[in-house]
Amino acid sequence: MLISIVIPIYNEEKSIKAILLKIKKIQDFKKEVILVDDGSTDKTKQIIKNKCKGLYQKKIFLKKNFGKGYALRQGFKKVSGSIVIVQDADLEYNPRDYLKLISPLINSTADIVYGSRVLPGAKRFRPKSIDTSIRMLANYFLTFLSNILNNQNLTDAHTCYKVFRSGILKKIKLRENGFNFCPEFTAKISSLGIRILEVPISYHGRTHEQGKKIFFIDGLKAIYAIFKYNFFSK
Repeated sequence: MLISIVIPIYNEEKSIKAILLKIKKIQDFKKEVILVDDGSTDKTKQIIKNKCKGLYQKKIFLKKNFGKGYALRQGFKKVSGSIVIVQDADLEYNPRDYLKLISPLINSTADIVYGSRVLPGAKRFRPKSIDTSIRMLANYFLTFLSNILNNQNLTDAHTCYKVFRSGILKKIKLRENGFNFCPEFTAKISSLGIRILEVPISYHGRTHEQGKKIFFIDGLKAIYAIFKYNFFSK
């Protein structure tokens, strides 16, 4: 079974090689790594070209920054595997959780798995700051709102780790270019009547100073997207 790992990247010169090395260490299954550089303006592109050879199978370099959702859509077009893993290019999420994430799909006990940062058993580190506390509260609220409208029972709807059978991409049409990929994906999966299984994962958060790219405005956009894809658009 081939597993496709799609990685959207934007200005991650400090972590891109490190995350690819972590992925390389996972030898439990056959995998293809698909990199989508979303118009990085730092040294990320040069590092991919010159220092990451042999650490990926496919790459896409976008001419400008379109957003995470757009980058993922381009990566999904290159998928050859029967299972897809969405992986961020930073070091917040650990590829050592891959086997835990894909096992329910391999065993046919689920079609979609989310990696939860808050389920019992999750190992998480969050920097102590007001900003981090606000993001945690926002995530709880957004997940609560998403559950009500999508008839799910999730603990972490906006996690990076979304793992699913690749055939699902033919059943939904994704449109969002930015971080609203998450609420759009959950809403459209839920509209198909698919229950999402969660498993606890490890998580090492970072601050904006360390490269975190989600801000308060993205939370407001997520609320808009949750309502949009439940009431106005499919």
